[in-house]
Amino acid sequence: MPPVEPLVEIEQFVKHYVQGGLWGRRQVLRAVDGVSLSIRKGETLGLVGESGCGKSTTGQLAARLLAPTGGVMRFKGTDIRELRGGAAKELRKQIQYVFQDPYTSLNPRHPVAALLEEPLRIHGIGSRRERRGQVREMLRTIGLGEPYEQAYPHELSGGQRQRVGIARGLMLNPEFLILDEPVSALDVSVQSQILNLLKDLQQRLALTYLFISHDLHVVHYMSDRVAVMYLGKIVELSDVDRIYEQPLHPYTQALLSAIPSEHRGRKRERIVLEGELPSPLSAPQGCAFHTRCPHAEERCRTAAPSLRTVERGHEVSCHLV
Repeated sequence: MPPVEPLVEIEQFVKHYVQGGLWGRRQVLRAVDGVSLSIRKGETLGLVGESGCGKSTTGQLAARLLAPTGGVMRFKGTDIRELRGGAAKELRKQIQYVFQDPYTSLNPRHPVAALLEEPLRIHGIGSRRERRGQVREMLRTIGLGEPYEQAYPHELSGGQRQRVGIARGLMLNPEFLILDEPVSALDVSVQSQILNLLKDLQQRLALTYLFISHDLHVVHYMSDRVAVMYLGKIVELSDVDRIYEQPLHPYTQALLSAIPSEHRGRKRERIVLEGELPSPLSAPQGCAFHTRCPHAEERCRTAAPSLRTVERGHEVSCHLV
């Protein structure tokens, strides 16, 4: 069986924010600092890490909600920087974003039908009657029905609002969906419903996901491969089962040690990291993780490791591996 071609290729994404200047001290906030990812058609790539590591910024760069400071993104082999006019507008139909908070991402002044019809209207798709038919079909697809057409966001539960958020992202028939913490604001029982819906939609609609989350259980359930992010960089990337069973980077090991073992009587050795995540305004020299790493050596403090392949499909950025 031939390998699946990548749908999305990201090379050395950088997003820096400059603060200060003129009479103040100029500082550079390195939100994303050289991220490279390849996402195959039909797969789910999980992106995991602590709050503030740059996960959401990476997703927003991939969706073109933010302009990168540097780097290249190719969609189906085409450099998206070269797209202009109608081609750029067509690309926006193919890449959609589902936000973390389903309430603040929906306009409270519009009912569900208007919220879902809006993307179709903006792109000039169909007549008003055809658009309303597509809205009804999408509401059935996400497990809601016609009674919800005239409901306003404040009249819906959290799970229902997130279903509407997902439906809005699907109205233009995209191929690539970026899911930014899509269940973190929901109750646990509702989370499972939304996750199962996402899996079902992926199979039915041939979708490709970038799934951003800090919840390691959720990432394990949803993902085919996992990229672990720390302070704007990818520190480990591998198939989901391999990275959960045999994490190589000390940061990944510490994250996974917090997950209770699924086997009764078998306890994980808890690795407690000392200190806080450093500020991206003053990232440490050398390996960014060395200030919290229990195994750091002198070279970790002076030389930054690069992401390299240690075995097929398993990449790690660490001098000690």
